[in-house]
Amino acid sequence: MRFLFLYVSMTDRYNSYNETLRRRFGCRVQKISINAGFTCPNRDGVKGRGGCTFCNNQTFFPEYCVPQKSAVQQMEEGIWFFRRYEGQKYLAYFQAYTSTYAPLEVLRGLYEPVLEMEGVAGIVVGTRPDCVDGRVLDYFAELSRRCYVMIEYGVESTDDATLRRINRGHDFATSVRAIEETARRGIGVGAHLILGLPGESEETMMSHAEAVSRLPLDMVKLHQLQIVRGTAMAAEYEVAPERFRLFSADEYIGLCAEFLARLNPRIGVERFVSQSPKGMLIAPDWGIKNYEFVARLERELERRDVRQGMIWRADV
Repeated sequence: MRFLFLYVSMTDRYNSYNETLRRRFGCRVQKISINAGFTCPNRDGVKGRGGCTFCNNQTFFPEYCVPQKSAVQQMEEGIWFFRRYEGQKYLAYFQAYTSTYAPLEVLRGLYEPVLEMEGVAGIVVGTRPDCVDGRVLDYFAELSRRCYVMIEYGVESTDDATLRRINRGHDFATSVRAIEETARRGIGVGAHLILGLPGESEETMMSHAEAVSRLPLDMVKLHQLQIVRGTAMAAEYEVAPERFRLFSADEYIGLCAEFLARLNPRIGVERFVSQSPKGMLIAPDWGIKNYEFVARLERELERRDVRQGMIWRADV
């Protein structure tokens, strides 16, 4: 089985959102992924067909995580796996595809039962910024008064040319509106960004840090670009690999350090890398675990004497 382990950094050089969670709950916190059988408007024809060029959702799922099982059953299996850690709390992570892409009544029927389970402290919902509306956000606002709620938006890039190139189906302004409306209601809000998308220079990637720093975000997740089997990007890479710049681990560590230096220190960072299953990953294959990468990054931050937000300017 594969699960989402929350690595807790003890560094003082960046704002670790995992450490924020530990302080909030006073214990270890474990996310349990749930595949509730959602689809995506960029796959079913509402926005487009085929999805984003980088996306193969099968890279996210532990073995237990199949929509034929109820959300409660998936949570039970995940909690059973981690039963050896006494006194911890769990977050139900609705991760697969677009996890608000259903009528509100259906969403209630999925979210509410897992929140009644012992040890479950809240939910994390991954979705697209063009797949929320006022009614859904009002519901999340009400829910957040009862438990922990985090809405994670797939922003991916702040550059509209890149978003068109990867067939994202929305622009950055859509992400800004969704994030602002979510935060305005007092709901926890996060953003996912991919560093290394085709056509983006390092200057463009650094501009992402500056753009998201102006938003009312609680946290960000960074992902290195990975070429994954079964995607349109994999087909493009096979034909024209020269169109892509895939970073080595050391190069990406340097990129993350530069990004952190420009990131508003108020925003927590939950993740720097993603890790696709070996059998699905084409490139880059670094051969290191996420926690090993973070340890190396923290050593590099020390070596460079970099701290989050050290060159961030609130007036930019």
